[in-house]
Order: sequence, then C-alpha cells, then structure tokens
Amino acid sequence: MKNYLEYNGYIGTLEFSADDKIFFGKIQGINDLVTFEGSSVTELEESFKEAVDDYLETCKLLNRVPDKIYKGSFNVRVPQDLHQKIALLASRKGLNLNEIVKEALSYVVKHEEILN
Repeated sequence: MKNYLEYNGYIGTLEFSADDKIFFGKIQGINDLVTFEGSSVTELEESFKEAVDDYLETCKLLNRVPDKIYKGSFNVRVPQDLHQKIALLASRKGLNLNEIVKEALSYVVKHEEILN
C-alpha cells in the first residue's frame, strides 16, 4: 500500500482530518510550503496535480529553482553498539564511516522494496 501521491517527479504526503472530514497533504522536496486538499481521494489527487503545476509555473515566472537543494550531509543517530560494529566493519574493509553509510544508503535506494 502506498501512502503518498506522485506526479511529475514530485511526492505529496497524505493525511486525513476526521474533525474536518478532509484529506490534505503537502509537496515534498521543494523550497516552499505548498499544500493541497480534497474531500475525496479523487479531489485530493486533482488538487495535488494542480498544486504541483501551479508551483512549477510560479517558480518559472519568478526564475526560481523549484527543487530543494540538498547539501549532501546530515546527522545520523544510531545506537552505540551499531556505531561500534559499523566502525569496525569500515576498518576491516579499509573504508571510513561516510563510505560505509553512503554504500548502505545507495543499496537501500536501489532496493527500496526491502523497506516496509
């Protein structure tokens, strides 16, 4: 089961407000906060596509890059015993921690079906 929408290379989150009886979400991986909503799944999908198209058009008019720019570094917190095991594995393989993490993340991206 997929709990997100995809359109034109963009992903939209999906949530439901029981109080308001409405589906809503936001576009991921962009520099701005762009939301969408609908009272049915069909309306939500249409609203998402419209939000993506409107956002891209606005960025084009403003001569802005729409996609979030990732700097390539982030903090990863792991349990101490896992940190130790990874550090020792890196030493045995003649690599550093960054290289091990990069390889592991590349594997997960190529084999995303291993994730829930």
